[in-house]
Amino acid sequence: MKPIANNEQDLVFSYLTLRKAIGWLGISLPFTVSLGAFLFFQTKLQGSISGYYHTGTRDVFVGTLWAIGFFLLSYKGYEPIDNLVGNLACIFAVGITLFPTRPEINPAAGSKWISGLHFTFAALFFLTLIYFSLFLFTKTDPTKPPTERKLQRNKVYKTCGYVMAGCIALIAIYSFLPESITAPLKSVNLIFWLETIAVLAFGVSWLTKGEAILKDEVVN
Repeated sequence: MKPIANNEQDLVFSYLTLRKAIGWLGISLPFTVSLGAFLFFQTKLQGSISGYYHTGTRDVFVGTLWAIGFFLLSYKGYEPIDNLVGNLACIFAVGITLFPTRPEINPAAGSKWISGLHFTFAALFFLTLIYFSLFLFTKTDPTKPPTERKLQRNKVYKTCGYVMAGCIALIAIYSFLPESITAPLKSVNLIFWLETIAVLAFGVSWLTKGEAILKDEVVN
C-alpha cells in the first residue's frame, strides 16, 4: 500500500475527527438537554427536544446545534451539490434555534408563526441529514471496487437514513391527527422519543463515516 504523506494523513485524520465530532454531538443532544434539565433544574421530560429551548438547558440545546451546523458548513463532499447540502444544513440547524418552538406555557404573541418557521427549519434539517446518509455517504470511488467494510458501512448509512425518514414521517402524521388521538400519545412524550431515535440514527451514521464504527482494515 502506498504510504500517505504527512500532510495528506493529517487531512484524513482531521476529516475523520470532524465526522466523529458531528456524530457524538448528535447522539449526546437529547441526553444532555433532558438529563441536565432534570438534574440541575428539576424539569420534567419535555414534549420534544426543541422544547428544551424554554428550560434551563437552553444554552446546551442552542450551542450543540450551532456546533453541528458549523461543522457541517466546513464539511466538503465529492461534488458541489454535496457542499451545498452541507451549507444548507448549517443554515437549517441555526434556524431551528433562532426561531424556537412555541412554549407550552404562556406562549407570547406571534409565537405561532415563529413555531411554524421552527418546524420548517427542523424538517429541512432532517431532510439534509437523510440525504447525507442515503446518497452522499454511500458513494463509492468508481475506479475502485468497494471493500467489504465499505459495503457494510453502506448498510449502516441506509438503515440510519430510513430510520430518520420513518421518524420524521411519523411526526408529520402525528401533527395532522385529531386531539382525541394525540392526547394519550402526548402524555408519553411521543415526539421527544421519535426525535431522539432520529437524532441517534444521525449520530451513528456520522460515527460510521468517521470510522469509529466498521473502520477499514489497514493493508500492509
